[in-house]
Amino acid sequence: MHSLAGDVIRQAFFSGTEEKLHKRLYTAICNAILSGNLPPSSRMPPTRDLASELALSRNTVLRVYEQLQAEGYISSRTGSGTLVTHSVLDNLDCRPAVKKEAAPVEDASLLSDRGLQLLAHASASPRQWGAFLPGVPDVANFPHRVLKKFYDRQARQLSPALLTYDTTGGSEVLKAALTDYLRTARGVQCSPDQILITEGIHQALDLVTRSLCNPGDKAWAEEPGYWGIKNILRMNGVAIVPMPVDDQGLIPDAGVDIPPKLIFVTPSHQYPLGSVMSLSRRQQLLAQARKSHSWIVEDDYDSEFRFAGQPIPALQGLEADSPVIYVGTFSKTLYPALRLGYMVLPEQLKTPLKRMHSELYRGGHQLMQAALADFIREGYYAAHIRKMRQLYSRRRQVLVNLINDLSGSACLGQYNSNAGLHLIMQLPAEVDDVALAQRANRQGILVRPLSSYYAGEKRLSGLLLGFASMEETEIRTQFHRLASLINEPG
Repeated sequence: MHSLAGDVIRQAFFSGTEEKLHKRLYTAICNAILSGNLPPSSRMPPTRDLASELALSRNTVLRVYEQLQAEGYISSRTGSGTLVTHSVLDNLDCRPAVKKEAAPVEDASLLSDRGLQLLAHASASPRQWGAFLPGVPDVANFPHRVLKKFYDRQARQLSPALLTYDTTGGSEVLKAALTDYLRTARGVQCSPDQILITEGIHQALDLVTRSLCNPGDKAWAEEPGYWGIKNILRMNGVAIVPMPVDDQGLIPDAGVDIPPKLIFVTPSHQYPLGSVMSLSRRQQLLAQARKSHSWIVEDDYDSEFRFAGQPIPALQGLEADSPVIYVGTFSKTLYPALRLGYMVLPEQLKTPLKRMHSELYRGGHQLMQAALADFIREGYYAAHIRKMRQLYSRRRQVLVNLINDLSGSACLGQYNSNAGLHLIMQLPAEVDDVALAQRANRQGILVRPLSSYYAGEKRLSGLLLGFASMEETEIRTQFHRLASLINEPG
């Protein structure tokens, strides 16, 4: 029977040079133990198995094991087999000194200008779970067993197509299920062949930018706006034009000399401020895009979680054949590690972008996509969203009450809407929200500074507080810790 320890010994044995086989085996095992490749408590292979693997007589292996046991390297217990002993650590000082190589020095000259610019604006948190981290859903309440049931069902009737590269933009059954869901829940006008499955929103935005922009082209981005969009634009050499946001969403500039190639918007729940784009502003933006031959990229990242009033229909469905590329994700509705998102492409773009996606990214996860299609079709997806909408609404209200108790409703963001997975706690202009966020982060409170979402000089001071992934008791406990930091002198 092969074992990991047997593989380690086998490799060392056949790379040895001693002519006498028992001595070569002894040296191989000794070196493996002293180098740490066979750490204490490792189970040694049975002598009969090791002899067979190395084409040695069993007596040779027994002789070596007896010598190693006498020297304290291994020990044998009835019923437990032969193990590397803990006392072997005393022998480690006898190992020849190994010269440590110096840690590699980071050399900025190895990176492209765009790579350096991306790193200079890197904003992803090194920790993706914890108190007040924005944009993270509750993963503990996800019905993993239900999705696994569908996954196992697909696996039992497995076809080769589910295990190879995908060149058609995703599973056909998932695209069909998504079409029905988006028509009903978001008012999106599309057919299954307009849908392209991606590995999250970042891949979708990167594909759009690479496919439709040349270096130096202009793209409008909301100010303040999502850092991920800006980094993708920077990496692709696209010039970012920050566009101001008010209580009706992005404010278009009708008098611009050079029209943008792309217009990035979050109309249903502006990120990060939370305003909802009005109908008149949506119509104005659509008219301007048609006139300037621009494409609107609608990032509908968490629109399912609206806690009051009617759902806000997607911008894409406002007009037939609209110049809108609609982008959505399962990271917020299900869980981020699923790494599945989707795009609804205009008819003119569906074929070339699917082909480019296949060339650049090599789509996969077909088996999970098929299981997710069953999850949607049989009503579990909509039921899960309804359940989480109620849960998030309660958690949000707890956080709102805490903020009001601390400093009044004026601290809630000026465009605050009763939706999403985070809210803004606005701070006085003189407060350095970056320094405050850094102090909080060092104590494990993962807030983000609002000012870091701006590109220009005019910035609001505040903190982004995610609430979706936290129990109500934890929200209270962690907020009191945060409040003590806010109230610290200086």
